[in-house]
Amino acid sequence: MTQRLINKMYKIKEIFNSIQGEGFNTGKKSVFVRFSGCNLWNGNLETKKNSICNFCDTDFKGINGKNGGKYKLEELIKTVVKVWESSFSFTERFVILTGGEPLLQVDQNLLNALKEKKFKIAIETNGTIDTKLKFDWVCVSPKENAIWKLKKGDELKIVFPQNKFDLKNITKLDFKYFFLQPMRNEKSQINIIKTIQYCKSHKPWFPSFQIHKSLGVS
Repeated sequence: MTQRLINKMYKIKEIFNSIQGEGFNTGKKSVFVRFSGCNLWNGNLETKKNSICNFCDTDFKGINGKNGGKYKLEELIKTVVKVWESSFSFTERFVILTGGEPLLQVDQNLLNALKEKKFKIAIETNGTIDTKLKFDWVCVSPKENAIWKLKKGDELKIVFPQNKFDLKNITKLDFKYFFLQPMRNEKSQINIIKTIQYCKSHKPWFPSFQIHKSLGVS
């Protein structure tokens, strides 16, 4: 292993345990590792309107969240295990790598170390970075103004509406499940209705609702 890899530091916004609140794995007990940073928005509110992704509802900037910080690999794994065991000792270990954009930082060493601790590994990515890394679950959520490279996985989740996407032809891509998730903004209630209506009349689309936010669960 090169010195560079040994000294690598992962910038983490937060690490916490909760349930997955959206998509196929809704309700699944999970540890979330939120990586700091994204390639579609810098996280500054004053630049959000003109960013490639201008509807993000997640705080991924910095390393000041719960269990946030700069981690070497060994300490990061210890923290993930500790957070899991604080609540979920008797269930199958499941970790979700999210962001921001986790593929800016995730590497094979991290995946190997998590596997050694018996975790199943999911990733939530915007699809702008293609990868040969292997995960147990891949959720891709592309953005209409970004270059979409990773076009296969387990779950495709499109925040709706994004009018540049051809939802009919997208279903030909190599995904097992297709979800539309209402965009959270000043038109949230209208977006929820439109999402339900579209999914009712267009297979194989399913609605995805952020139940953790509706219930006030972090």
